Amino acid sequence: MDFANLLHNYPGAVAMVLFGIGFSNLLLQKNLIKKIIGLNIMDTAVYLFLALKGYIDGRKAPVVVDGVQSVEAYINPIPSGLVLTGIVVSVSVTALMLSLTIRLYHRYHTLDLDEISAQLKKEDK
Repeated sequence: MDFANLLHNYPGAVAMVLFGIGFSNLLLQKNLIKKIIGLNIMDTAVYLFLALKGYIDGRKAPVVVDGVQSVEAYINPIPSGLVLTGIVVSVSVTALMLSLTIRLYHRYHTLDLDEISAQLKKEDK
């Protein structure tokens, strides 16, 4: 196995491992707060991956300094903009999920998804 290629791409591998951790947390946990944390870990992994793909060694942020306007001197600003937009959306979605979780807790007195669904079935009958 060629470990040189893995060592060269270890930040991308870290992003994929983080995504897997968040995804498994989202699927396997019963507690709603833990599910929200898993979704946030997945978001962070995606932002890390996008930032890695937009970074180029030896280039600077796309802010014109000292009159240098050559495209080869700067990184691509689109992944950075996508990451910033994603962070704003992620914070909004997290706030909405936490507020809905608080409402569910006040109504059902639990954060366990199985117990909430059992109580919902009892209410339907």
